[in-house]
Amino acid sequence: MVLTALAATLALSVMVAALRWLAAHPWTVAAVLLVAAAGAGAWAWRRGKAARWDQVRASGLRYALGQLDGLHHRAFEFAVRDLLRRDGCADAQQVGGRGDNGADVKATDPYGRRWAIQCKHRKDGWSGKPVGTPDLHVLNGTGRQIHNGDVLVMLTNGRITDNAVQFAKSQRLHLVDRHLLADWASGSRPLWDLLRALPPAGRQTGP
Repeated sequence: MVLTALAATLALSVMVAALRWLAAHPWTVAAVLLVAAAGAGAWAWRRGKAARWDQVRASGLRYALGQLDGLHHRAFEFAVRDLLRRDGCADAQQVGGRGDNGADVKATDPYGRRWAIQCKHRKDGWSGKPVGTPDLHVLNGTGRQIHNGDVLVMLTNGRITDNAVQFAKSQRLHLVDRHLLADWASGSRPLWDLLRALPPAGRQTGP
């Protein structure tokens, strides 16, 4: 009985002391509440973003290679944009045209990486003119410096020369040829799951 009373008295003393401390340090309390609210808000935002990503992917956008081959080159760029949106890049946009400085589609993936993609449409598909090293020079020169890209991609519905493949490896460029495009466009896996050696999550090249 005595021990119980002593424990209750001690607990009451601690509570009173804590209340006095909190009353003397209101800004500390406000800071703790602010941090807690920010954490809860960030958690809710991440959950909402994940839910939107699942909803977009569930929409089931698909393209067959024959469809992509038959598109105008500008419509091809919009198709690439739509596939990125399917995969969760809500800000994906088509920017190709005069003065595009080597990027036709730009997007930020759910991991915070910024993508700059140059599209090369070939009406004859694999039989058309292959993408060569000169086609990569512009992307390599502007993708990071002008477009602030973390992942620079040359994408085509055709083929890519061996020299271009070697050049891309040396410059940390990523290539999507007809075969890889078929996997991406007709499936439900995002492009970053199909490419290798991507930079880690988060911005790499600054704002």
